[in-house]
Amino acid sequence: MTTDRGPAQGAERSAGIEVKPAAGHIGAEITGVDLAADLDDAVVAAIRAAVLRWKVVFFRDQRLDHAGHVAFARRFGEPVVLPRRGKASPPDFPEVETTADRLELGGRFGMDHDEWLRRRRHTLLRGWHCDHGARVDPPAATILRADTVPPYGGDTTWSNLAAAYAGLSVPVREFVSTLRAEHRLGVGYQPRPGDDAYVRHLLDHQVATLHPLVRVHPETGERILYVNGYYVDQIADLSRAESQALLDLLLDQAVRPEYTVRFRWEPGSVAFWDNRATIHLAPGDTTHLDHPRTMHRVMLTGDVPVGVDGKPSEPIVGSEPGRW
Repeated sequence: MTTDRGPAQGAERSAGIEVKPAAGHIGAEITGVDLAADLDDAVVAAIRAAVLRWKVVFFRDQRLDHAGHVAFARRFGEPVVLPRRGKASPPDFPEVETTADRLELGGRFGMDHDEWLRRRRHTLLRGWHCDHGARVDPPAATILRADTVPPYGGDTTWSNLAAAYAGLSVPVREFVSTLRAEHRLGVGYQPRPGDDAYVRHLLDHQVATLHPLVRVHPETGERILYVNGYYVDQIADLSRAESQALLDLLLDQAVRPEYTVRFRWEPGSVAFWDNRATIHLAPGDTTHLDHPRTMHRVMLTGDVPVGVDGKPSEPIVGSEPGRW
């Protein structure tokens, strides 16, 4: 026999679900909901409010299949349908992208899995990214579910870019709010010596956008420090040296430990994050482990970011709003 003792200390209860914060600025675990069920509008509204408040929310012990994953995502927006997906993705569900680590990366463009990671994350900050940040309309949100995970390692970390912006001094906040930066696919990649098949691929499929360095969140009105280590190449109208110095300062600010939360995955875990207000770091501690890590992702279509001055992002090459 069990009794309802009410919400745990620090938790909030709404529409029959409990939202328990996981860290001071970002992250909350939601219990009391079966994501595969036909959720009523009040539960959907409570989950949406938690995502906007905590930027990323976590669910444990869910039994979603691909169809249930897509159906859940549709309660919050329109799923993205990617024109190209990895070979591990399910053919009958174009909204679902499967990442299977070694299966997905190993052997592509003449590189094994370990070399891929070395070249994509050759500095400490390069791995931090939002999903498809070089597009003019990056996804609004991502819903990621764990299928198979290692018995240890493989955690993902997220950072709250609204808190990072608020943590800057007033003069720096005012200055960076006037700037724009070029986000370009592949700037976080360190080329191989000589001919590099992946560089040729990037040149043939380049994506780049001029985004505000501070965007205004379309739902909350918060100001977001819109930087990441994987796509941001150059701050417009600054010299290369000035741009690099400022980007280093802002990236260090964006990923300060107090603005982050780290999640330990289990089979059936689901993370739902606001891709407009966060960056995340995929794990790099499983490459030496002989354990698979298979995850399924559905992204929700997003809008074009708008800066503090009210001006939207400008596409440079490779994307247009609403077209993938």
